[in-house]
Amino acid sequence: MKIVIIDYGLGNLRSIEKALEYVGADVEISKDISVIDCADALVLPGVGAFRDAMMHFATLERVVKDAVDEGKPLLGICLGMQMLASQSEEGGLHRGIDIIPGRVIRFPASELKVPHMGWNSLIIKKNIPLLKGIDNGSFVYFVHSYHISTDAEYGAALCDYGIRFPAVITNEAGNVAGTQFHPEKSGAVGLKMLLNFVESYGH
Repeated sequence: MKIVIIDYGLGNLRSIEKALEYVGADVEISKDISVIDCADALVLPGVGAFRDAMMHFATLERVVKDAVDEGKPLLGICLGMQMLASQSEEGGLHRGIDIIPGRVIRFPASELKVPHMGWNSLIIKKNIPLLKGIDNGSFVYFVHSYHISTDAEYGAALCDYGIRFPAVITNEAGNVAGTQFHPEKSGAVGLKMLLNFVESYGH
């Protein structure tokens, strides 16, 4: 299975590439539409502001949505997961890719620090391929100020940080998954998820 990490100008691409290579993936970083179109599976990473990400992503959006419609697997990571939503309130109201119905919103004001940064545990709600062999309560690494608000049916795993928010999402067809945390920074648990993506979604 050929995995292409989508290079739209934002995100720590090398770290996710190294993690995927570590679990045995055939992986390439590319912003070339023809390369993305020929991939067996796609990874959409991201670090930074939602508006900037969507502006940079504009020329690649159609090929990615077509790939998803064809049933190809897509994994969104951190900001890449948030981009899958319908819209975001970060820096004003901005349109997302709209693969997962929902809105990206900021954590409410509380005594908790924002951004939500560090290790936190997962509350697993759905048995999806990405979470195969992952124990309920497993810890993963987060860095984010915004989170997706969506219907419960799209939340495969949740996390508590003042409120309960989706930490892993999936679409109705099951070929799209997103992690609000960074699997490439989440030790053995994160590497297991990436291995699951390579093994389970490609067959």
